[in-house]
Amino acid sequence: MSETSKRPQFTETVRRELYERRVLVLDGVLDDDNGALLATQLITLATEDQSADISLWIHSPGGSVPAMLAIRDVVRTIPNDVSTLVLGIAYSAGQFLLSGGTKGKRKALPHARVLMHQGSAGIGGSAVDIELQADDLRHTRDTVLGLIARDTGQPVERVFEDSLHDHWYTAEEAREYGFIDTIVQSFDDYKPRNQITPGFSGAVGGGAR
Repeated sequence: MSETSKRPQFTETVRRELYERRVLVLDGVLDDDNGALLATQLITLATEDQSADISLWIHSPGGSVPAMLAIRDVVRTIPNDVSTLVLGIAYSAGQFLLSGGTKGKRKALPHARVLMHQGSAGIGGSAVDIELQADDLRHTRDTVLGLIARDTGQPVERVFEDSLHDHWYTAEEAREYGFIDTIVQSFDDYKPRNQITPGFSGAVGGGAR
């Protein structure tokens, strides 16, 4: 493999240009680092302009549950509408963030795929530790599935059943289920705003490393 082919194409310059147009990108696994960065970027953009929309573009296989819950909390507390778009895949945590966008502004490219499942976690230790971990996992699961039900308009019971095993959705199936509202038909459906965000400073990161 040549050095050129190893070089990352989604550079900090590109991220900066998108950020200045109020576009944030989750491009890979969501972890605690890029999750905290996305949450703080949302807050910064909302502080700079409390009325303009913020876009969150997603191409992610999933990741950190605490990070995705933190981002959703920020999305629901800032005054701005947050438009979400799945570029290729929105799996697990990616699906959660996609469907957690502002109703009417959740989108997918025509050949995008969405995956919903309960995820998995290792449990170990003493019997008391295992019981405590299991209780915490059940609480987290019920919280996440309840929010998905609220965002999609589906009954909690259906979301629970559908999440027991990996369940993939095409863009059209995702729209029917309620993960998204529209399927992108043209560039005008998602093109970034032309106005540049004032006062930009520092690294913008935004995606998985």
